[in-house]
Amino acid sequence: MRSVQKSLCALLVLTASLAFLYLHVWSPKPYSVVDVRNRPDQMPSQLLKDHLPLPDKKYAHIAFRIKEEIVELLPKNFCKCEVEASLNLPFQRQLFGQVYSLDFATAFNPSELPDVNIKRAQEYRSYRRRSHSPADQLLIVRANSPLEYPVQGVEVQPLRTILIPGLSLQAVDRALYRVDLSATMGTFDVAAEVEEVKVEGEGEMRLSLSGPHLDNVNRQMQFITYTNTLFHPNTADTVQFSTDGHRATFIIRIRHAPTPRLYHPGSSSGGAGEAEYNVSALVTIATKTFLRYDKLRTMIDSVRKFYPTVTIIIADDSQNPERVEGPHIEQYFMPFGKGWFAGRNLAISQVTTKYVLWVDDDFIFTPRTKVEKLVDVLEKTSLDLVGGAVREITGYTTTYRQQISVQPGNEDGDCLRTRQGYHHVIEGFPSCVVTDGVINFFLARTDKVLQVGFDPRLSRVAHLEFFIDGLGVLHVGSCSNVVVDHASKIKLPWLKTDSEKQYAKFRYPNSSDNSMTTKHSLFYFKNHFKCMTGN
Repeated sequence: MRSVQKSLCALLVLTASLAFLYLHVWSPKPYSVVDVRNRPDQMPSQLLKDHLPLPDKKYAHIAFRIKEEIVELLPKNFCKCEVEASLNLPFQRQLFGQVYSLDFATAFNPSELPDVNIKRAQEYRSYRRRSHSPADQLLIVRANSPLEYPVQGVEVQPLRTILIPGLSLQAVDRALYRVDLSATMGTFDVAAEVEEVKVEGEGEMRLSLSGPHLDNVNRQMQFITYTNTLFHPNTADTVQFSTDGHRATFIIRIRHAPTPRLYHPGSSSGGAGEAEYNVSALVTIATKTFLRYDKLRTMIDSVRKFYPTVTIIIADDSQNPERVEGPHIEQYFMPFGKGWFAGRNLAISQVTTKYVLWVDDDFIFTPRTKVEKLVDVLEKTSLDLVGGAVREITGYTTTYRQQISVQPGNEDGDCLRTRQGYHHVIEGFPSCVVTDGVINFFLARTDKVLQVGFDPRLSRVAHLEFFIDGLGVLHVGSCSNVVVDHASKIKLPWLKTDSEKQYAKFRYPNSSDNSMTTKHSLFYFKNHFKCMTGN
């Protein structure tokens, strides 16, 4: 009787523990819903309208004289690829090279150019929306002190010239008004000269303006230019701006703006919603295979049932490689056992479409594997990568959502923290959430994946490491309504082939293998982590 009571108590404890675990992990949580959909660029005019009085109206009564040599240096609202006239010197071509001008629009037939221009403009607007940040917006600090100046949003190309916007002095009456500017990576000048304002330091790193009339000094400040003189493709100059007893500091960003990488979307079906996407033109499927050609061919056959013309790229580091042939298939061979992340790098490096869909070689597409749904999410939001769900042979479906954060530490290193879960539900996509890491089945912007890359030193067991490297670069989501099946891994030991036994040896290394040591050493040195916590 006593043993029965003990068994009942143990059963109750186990049941209560499982119930608590269920409520903790699967119960609804108060996650907020966020809107990460792409919207047209909107200038926050409500922040600026009182801070940027139009100079030509406020100071129109003040005369000035244009300095043509400085105005010519300022950026224009258009550009032309025209060959500049030059003197006909002896040996000019040998000394300076052949002068040329190319018009890239001639690469297209005149009949197709209008459609190309429409699609290019659409893709460029989408790129601008994704790449724009409020931190790039020009904001002017209003004169709480006597000084007004741009707090952010001032940018110049290396070795080029700009007008500095928003400089102003709001001082009480005095006999003489004076302001000073200094920089360390460029020089100041004025694009026009205003009456009764003394300018000192033109063409130098220090510039002073002074005059008896405040309006004249402010008018002169509207013509101050900055020219970068020290080349660096991406840095900033710290400008000191001062007047009697007051000093302010602002930043001029010096950089070449990132070159757009636009992808032709192909011709659509002309319908509405997800069906309008030309998946073959937008998506390439990439995978890495090792010894499992039976599973690879099964995966390809399942893809072809739903996407017969989508390109499939295969990275293969098998010892005795077999050719996998067929329409829209590219297979790249690697040295034997080169590794998991090296294969990912190779496969994705060959993708030419806007998006890459990563799949394992033992996944199986079904009617629930709607790639269009993932394309729709990336096309309509600011996300860079969105994962789906994987259904195991047992019927269990997982999304493997991970929250990743780094707590800054000291010279010993930082602390890495991973937790299961997500941050927000995505407005307009109720089956999708924002998170930091997802399952090994995801659609991503090709250029963003290439930007992060896969560390080839992680050769056997790795996945979350890619998302850790991408923290702060990738905007990640996860959708539970796009599901791919996972082929069964269950097989009796005596029925395994030699290839399957060899695969298991590499895929599931024993305790003497140094793969975990490699991981930990990379975390410690490469990522500057001293420890990690997770669940």
